[in-house]
Amino acid sequence: CKVEQTWWYDIVNEMGTLIRNCSWSGSTICHTGYSGKDYRYRSFVTRIQKLIQENYFKENKVDTIFVFGGTNDSWADAPLGEDIKSGWTTEDLYKVFPAFRCLINMLVSENPSAKIYCIINTGLKPEISSFYKSVCRENGVDIIELHDIDKVYGHPTIKGMQEIKNQVMDCVKVK
Repeated sequence: CKVEQTWWYDIVNEMGTLIRNCSWSGSTICHTGYSGKDYRYRSFVTRIQKLIQENYFKENKVDTIFVFGGTNDSWADAPLGEDIKSGWTTEDLYKVFPAFRCLINMLVSENPSAKIYCIINTGLKPEISSFYKSVCRENGVDIIELHDIDKVYGHPTIKGMQEIKNQVMDCVKVK
């Protein structure tokens, strides 16, 4: 109910300044949303492309990036697609695998000195979790694989938010 109850709010209090929170409830990494609807306007890929076009990463020193996505792609049963390493078309980005690889590619290339963490939620389709981990390892992105999060109807409770924060901070402190 309150921003103070979110996992990321507590992390900001421990790590420092938050320069941008680019999260949207119900958004997918790929352009496909629930019931096959077109989520292009709100997908992670579109939001990062927009930040790049606005020169956001060139005008702001970003030292840490947390990517916490894939839950809605999994729940919406978005098509997985094939692993395409580059040259993504708009049509490719309606599928989970090419969209995730494109997202990680954009973040890494636009933020070469930033520490990037991919937070992998519990309850994702195994093929999505596995693919995300593989792409992250290939690109030097740290993986934070959540476990044992208190949830109601798939969403973290206040206790679950604290558990996410603790698991993220445990991984950040180790690095």
